[in-house]
Amino acid sequence: MLQRLYARALEVAAGPNALWALILVAFAESSFFPIPPDVLLVPMVLAKPYRAWRYAAVCTVASVVGGLFGYAIGYFLFDAIGRPILEFYHAMDRYDALKTGFDQWGVWIIILKGMTPIPYKLITIASGVAHFDLAAFVGASIISRSLRFFMVAALLWYFGDAARVFIERRLTLVTTLFAVALVGGFVVLRYL
Repeated sequence: MLQRLYARALEVAAGPNALWALILVAFAESSFFPIPPDVLLVPMVLAKPYRAWRYAAVCTVASVVGGLFGYAIGYFLFDAIGRPILEFYHAMDRYDALKTGFDQWGVWIIILKGMTPIPYKLITIASGVAHFDLAAFVGASIISRSLRFFMVAALLWYFGDAARVFIERRLTLVTTLFAVALVGGFVVLRYL
């Protein structure tokens, strides 16, 4: 079953609407959606490695624009939308600590946390609620998200067929590690 899903993901990633799907997922993940854009970025780069840098750039831009939407949720609509999103992810206690840290370490929080499995939407919404400087938020988001997505693209571009063979031979292991990283991000968010 995993092999069929993987084959389908590669097929979609090579298809004509893959870039739009990547844009949509990268945008949504930065403000409310739980699935990271890596689920599309990885098969897209594997399917067309010569477009790795383009995909990473598009993913970065869409993620930063989605981050602005998350920032707006926190800034203007925290009680109506932001709080329910954070409560859904059981992130209110972590959010309170994050909000306090923004005064002293805001840019570094955005840069460092934006590269981890910790959901980026927490950072974007908290930045808006804290009324963090918008220019600093955008700059830190560009650094953070470009480091993350270009690193993924670079590794896949460099290892190319070896990465594809590894993924195909150890698909269960790869999907398990991805799921552990995704769930681990939420667990870290919840308990740290």
